[in-house]
Amino acid sequence: MIITDPERKYLISYTSYIAMDLSRFSFGATSAVTSCLALLIGLNSLAVSKLGIIGALLVIAFADNIADSLGVHIYAESKSRTHTNVSTISNYLTRLGISLLMIVFVVLLPLMDAIIVSVVFGLLVIAILSYLIARSYRMDSTRLVVEHLIVTGLVLVASQLIGSSIRALFG
Repeated sequence: MIITDPERKYLISYTSYIAMDLSRFSFGATSAVTSCLALLIGLNSLAVSKLGIIGALLVIAFADNIADSLGVHIYAESKSRTHTNVSTISNYLTRLGISLLMIVFVVLLPLMDAIIVSVVFGLLVIAILSYLIARSYRMDSTRLVVEHLIVTGLVLVASQLIGSSIRALFG
């Protein structure tokens, strides 16, 4: 494909750059948001103590984060050797940052307030990331944001139902 308009060529190049840059942390951000919110909501419905929730979030922040980062690293290496370390490190740091921020919410706020703030923060992260992805590929941003928020909402509802069911069956 030959592009004769220099401004269009720049726009395509810039759009590709934004999309590539988003790919460096999009998995980590999405994974951290969904994993942490699922734990917060699921464990809260089980009446787990604040200390137990903080411990579970720390496991997510460090151990599960290393496991997912290794998965991203191996996946990236299987496709191409280019930028695998950058993808791995950016995924790890993104997940770690979001997870630690949610831990700060739980430490500093009453548990229900921390859950509400975390849900709002997490949904904002998903919405903004989805919007940027849509814009970089010239997609319908509203449709993509809504689609991703619905899937995130399903994760949260499933977490609540699982926690409530376990509590009803074994509590």
